[in-house]
Amino acid sequence: MRNKIKIKNDEIKKLLGIDSPDFPKYSTQILNLANQNAQGTRPAVVGQMSELIREFSGKSIQEWEEWYLKKHPDAIQRASEKIVEMVGNFKNVMSKIDRQLVENWVHDLVIIKTFIGLRFQEAILRKIGKFLQKDYRLAIPEEESRGIDGFVGNIPVSIKPESYKTKNSLSEHVEAKIIYYQKVKDGISIDIEMLL
Repeated sequence: MRNKIKIKNDEIKKLLGIDSPDFPKYSTQILNLANQNAQGTRPAVVGQMSELIREFSGKSIQEWEEWYLKKHPDAIQRASEKIVEMVGNFKNVMSKIDRQLVENWVHDLVIIKTFIGLRFQEAILRKIGKFLQKDYRLAIPEEESRGIDGFVGNIPVSIKPESYKTKNSLSEHVEAKIIYYQKVKDGISIDIEMLL
């Protein structure tokens, strides 16, 4: 006997007595992407949904719709305007996407971004070494087995994502100063506090 059951999205709608529109194939993917770029359904536009649903005391979808629209009467229109504008931007760029552009994009992803992703530790070490005016080097395999990614001057360092701070892996012992980094929109933000 299995201990888990699954309810698919369509079944959830049926169980709750909700009718929702059918969308043409691929349209929701495009709309989701446009919304991510336009930020049309951010709390500033449509309200903080997790808080609103807790405030709501009704039971039916009709009650929810009426209650929500009283609190945010123009939210759906404002969100839609942002998304429609972004879809327009997508339409404008579609004519510029040809085979060569796709090949350039695939090359950038497979060759350049993969290389950068695998070698960004060296870039971090090089940047810190330059900033602190010290030599740097990557760790050799024996040093890597002890959790060392490289050296700045003669200080062993381990390069970890910010999220490492909250993981259980913190209990592992690393024989190095930890340098935390965070991927940001335009690159990498590096915390070198441990080296100062």
